[in-house]
Amino acid sequence: MIKIGMIIGDRYEILERIGTGGMSDVYKAKDHKLNRQVAVKVLKQEFSENANFVSKFRIEAQAAAGLAHPNIVNVYDVGEENGVYFIVMELVEGITLKKYIEKKARLSVKEAVSIAIQVSMGIEAAHNNHIIHRDIKPQNIIISKEGKVKVTDFGIAKAATSNTITSNVMGSVHYTSPEQARGGYSDEKSDIYSLGITMFEMLTGRVPFNGETTVAIAIKHIQEEMPSPREYVSEIPVSVEQIVFKCCQKSPDRRYQTMGELIVDLKRSLMTPDEDFVKVIDPDEDGSTKMITDSDMERIKKQSQHRDSLEEAIHLRKEADVKRSARRKYVVEEEDEEEEDEDDAEYYESEYEYYEEDDEDDEDEEDYDPKMERITTVLAVVAAVLVGCIVLFLVGNAVGLFEFDLFGRGNTSAQEEEQEEEEKEQVAMVEVVGKNVDDVKVTLLNLGLTPEIEYEESIEYEPGIVMKASEEPGTMLTEGSNVVLTVSAGSEGVEVPDVVGMSEAEGVATLSKKGFVVNKTSGYDAYIKEGNIITQSPSAGSKAPGGTAVTIRISLGEENVKVRVPDLMAKSEEEAMALLVEAGLDLGVVSEVNHEDAALSGLVCYQSYSVGSYVEEGTKVDISISIGPAQATYRFADSISAPTPEEDPNYKSGTMVTVTLMADDGTQLLSTQTASFPIQQQNITGIKVGTGVILYQYVNTTEPTTIINENGEEIPIEGTTENKEVRRPVQFVAE
Repeated sequence: MIKIGMIIGDRYEILERIGTGGMSDVYKAKDHKLNRQVAVKVLKQEFSENANFVSKFRIEAQAAAGLAHPNIVNVYDVGEENGVYFIVMELVEGITLKKYIEKKARLSVKEAVSIAIQVSMGIEAAHNNHIIHRDIKPQNIIISKEGKVKVTDFGIAKAATSNTITSNVMGSVHYTSPEQARGGYSDEKSDIYSLGITMFEMLTGRVPFNGETTVAIAIKHIQEEMPSPREYVSEIPVSVEQIVFKCCQKSPDRRYQTMGELIVDLKRSLMTPDEDFVKVIDPDEDGSTKMITDSDMERIKKQSQHRDSLEEAIHLRKEADVKRSARRKYVVEEEDEEEEDEDDAEYYESEYEYYEEDDEDDEDEEDYDPKMERITTVLAVVAAVLVGCIVLFLVGNAVGLFEFDLFGRGNTSAQEEEQEEEEKEQVAMVEVVGKNVDDVKVTLLNLGLTPEIEYEESIEYEPGIVMKASEEPGTMLTEGSNVVLTVSAGSEGVEVPDVVGMSEAEGVATLSKKGFVVNKTSGYDAYIKEGNIITQSPSAGSKAPGGTAVTIRISLGEENVKVRVPDLMAKSEEEAMALLVEAGLDLGVVSEVNHEDAALSGLVCYQSYSVGSYVEEGTKVDISISIGPAQATYRFADSISAPTPEEDPNYKSGTMVTVTLMADDGTQLLSTQTASFPIQQQNITGIKVGTGVILYQYVNTTEPTTIINENGEEIPIEGTTENKEVRRPVQFVAE
């Protein structure tokens, strides 16, 4: 149990709780070793005993710890103490983007685009490291007091091992992509969709899809057309509107394919906001039925004529060759009849007659002109060669085999590719030797380079100091290039012991004794005993600096001996019980709690085992039923003064007044009579609304008097009374 003032990890003093989430609480703490303030995220106690939750919590730390970017909240440390699992992160003083939007109602276009660019740059860094956030929303974006925008809470992020990842993880339903809502795959383009929804909310102050239940909202993401932000704020430029539309396409293939593409368009929208430059590409367009234009038809006809001419020329040449052969054979038959075999003569004659019959345009043998036949043959051969050259040239030019075209413009696509290569941004390699590896990683990432780390023993350099790099300082590198850093493991790099097959306790003790920090994950394995270690990383026998984190994977035994926990969220108590019984589980403790989502009132808002985790058959699953959002309460702690001259210029001090304090919901909080003001300070708590009124009720009186008219006569004036009521609005203070 975390308490204010306690110290965890022998260095982090808990100062105050600053936030809470679905899985964890966040505390402000002081790091006594480095004398700085940090944020400590602590896994909630009810989840600490659940292997699946602990695994997810550790994955969050491992994923985020590999990122170093100005627009991402940095992770410093991870640990476990007496069953308390925690992550130490950079403390960002500021507010969430959600609260910032609520405070300003909506953001200006320039401010919204600027924030979107910074968020995109942070997410791009994660995507470049094959990490997908999967829960981009204003609540997970922090704006510091200095105006820096940072993405946080990689609570359901995983390192991508392929181009897309199948996952049934859903973030907040208002920002979830259609593929996530269907329970399908989630990839980088899912983050782009969620960022598009976030941009919509920044620009308009509202989300595009809303509904009474999470299911209803998810269906709208899948089926309904995206509304235009310009319907709500007409001054939004067309380029920004189109950027939001492209981010929020239903089909991932029609969205921006990378964060880099989105950043380019966002920056361009700041320079030329009214230019319609955003193009949505339909991947199915090439396969669709199209109308043929007149120019297309003309080109097809020309190509057809070329093919017909070529075929005709070849046909004429073949016919001429056959005729010539037949004629020679026929003449030979007449001149050498005695020498030739009669069967051969019949063969030549029949062959000649066969081609004669097959040629419908030929004249009889008597009309045959040898000179004309030779001219025709030559012309046919020349025509065939010319047509063949033209067709070969057209085909070769189309596929880029030649460096020029019909109009002498050259191979445009090849030139464009060369030009693009030349335009790729080049960055100069900086000096890194002798610097701390963490600082060097940040520097290289900011330059657009990708650092790769290798450790070597060294007596010259302290552990964690860069000894050499694969590129020399000043070398010009293409953005995105890899730079291999050789880092000192100290004079005596510690050899990682082999703990595979050991029990969890034995493996942790062995690694800790060598000075390593232990990270634990779990998984099923039919051949490794439950509770023993399946794998380890780094591998046994390798050397690493003392204090390096070694991740061990602990066996949960054979998978089929466990029961999968069903999804009970947003179900009634009766439905939840039926699902548990069907799965072979029991219903445990049922409690009633407040929940911020009003749509979950009367439904399950918490289950003690996460969806999809595996537990023993017959395990009791506790649930909580929502009784709606917690009722905020207020207090009145102030004195009550008399009516002011502005409220009633005729009020006289000493008048008896009935004073009533009422809340705007009709609740009477105070009722008293007094002629002496101010009424002493009141301390009234538990008020259910934030505003009320102080009601003053009294009688104004005037004394009888006389006046003298113009004739000098005295005229008596009677005294008067007037019932007076004064209302003074009052604002209560939240408790």
